Amino acid sequence: MTATAAERMDRIYRWQVPIYDLTRKYYLAGRDRLIADLNPPPGGSVLEIGCGTGRNLVAAERRYPDARYYGIDVSAVMLDAARKACGGRAALAHADAAVFDPVQIFGRARFDRVFFSYTLSMIPDWRGAIDRAVDALAPDGRLHAVDFGEMERLPGPVRAALRRWLAAFSVEPRAGLGSEIAQAATRRGFAARVAPFFGGYGVSVSAGALEPLPRRA
Repeated sequence: MTATAAERMDRIYRWQVPIYDLTRKYYLAGRDRLIADLNPPPGGSVLEIGCGTGRNLVAAERRYPDARYYGIDVSAVMLDAARKACGGRAALAHADAAVFDPVQIFGRARFDRVFFSYTLSMIPDWRGAIDRAVDALAPDGRLHAVDFGEMERLPGPVRAALRRWLAAFSVEPRAGLGSEIAQAATRRGFAARVAPFFGGYGVSVSAGALEPLPRRA
């Protein structure tokens, strides 16, 4: 685990934990859509990489109570909050998203669903994290991600202001995020779908064993 990354996350979020979910409710768009799309099989396994306060795991558990839940985060501060929120209903571990070993920390190598929610824009080795996530997919599993996009269709001043504001929290929208996930998925024989939204403010990605898109009339 990279000590500096863990320490940096703890410094950023130590004072924010009590207000984190309230203040992120509106600008972390697409999180609830991602959870609605998870649809794990009965008794399936769901891993969140960068679980933060546990907000998403709690929401997923309420929607799919038959699944088994797992989460990792590099921030000990955030994990403490997640443990309180999840109340033992999820297995949680302190780990680096780019190098974690799921067998070592959870006793299992593959998961039916793996997801990132506004975390790849904060992980220094975000490409490594994508590779680890795809490696952790079951043969018929799916990876879901939602994060800040490149904001390409937003007015220049708005885009610049948003990027400055995000940088204050060590958040950096990743250029080509959807393409990177799609390429990692393709190398392992999976398919991928990339869907920017709100003028590129955000991007939603699904990869893995995907159902065919419905035919248009």
